[in-house]
Amino acid sequence: MDQFTVLVISDDAEFSGAITGRWQSERSTPAFTLMQGDLCQELDPETFAVAVVGAVRPKGLPAVLRALETAGTPVLLVCEDSQTTRDLREMHPRVKVLRRHEGWLDALLLVLSEILRRCEAVDRLHRAQAASALLQHQATLGEYMLQMRHSLNNALTSVLGNSELLLLEPGSLSAAARSQVETIRSMALRMHEVMQRFSSLEKELKVVERQAERESGAKAHAAGTGS
Repeated sequence: MDQFTVLVISDDAEFSGAITGRWQSERSTPAFTLMQGDLCQELDPETFAVAVVGAVRPKGLPAVLRALETAGTPVLLVCEDSQTTRDLREMHPRVKVLRRHEGWLDALLLVLSEILRRCEAVDRLHRAQAASALLQHQATLGEYMLQMRHSLNNALTSVLGNSELLLLEPGSLSAAARSQVETIRSMALRMHEVMQRFSSLEKELKVVERQAERESGAKAHAAGTGS
């Protein structure tokens, strides 16, 4: 699993240092990117999972919040006073506002941890959906191969039979044509071998499936007897 990044935007180095330092005592630590408010113009949402904003100059704060809202990632804003907290919640309802009081670092860490866990869950979901789509594609291809196997075998039998008939007639083909027919026969034989392997694999999978069904039935029976 990829490590998630927390973007910390602040004009105060102590604020950023307090956040990164507090996290060092945890077992799992995300990556951190530190940025000043006046550098926050165009942000790439692919480079961070959540942003923390605090101790940014008042004149630069609106631009920072607009840039983050455009990025669309979760934003945590740490404020000093309750009035500013209420105003920012009204102007930026998507931004989670945290009052800077005693123990705010612990509260911030809890909220950030929950957001990162949610990001991890979403990431696992996307990976599972991609894997499921790939398996579905492969299953569809395999089903199509099963359906077309008989027709393909008939076509291969025809190609092999006719090529062998041509090769049995001495002098009926030029040297170049005979070489080409031999190539056709050789490739048809190779395709036939591939189809035979496919049939063998299908039988093996059916045996495994029946074995799994028997084991599942035995476990269910044992569970029912035990209860």
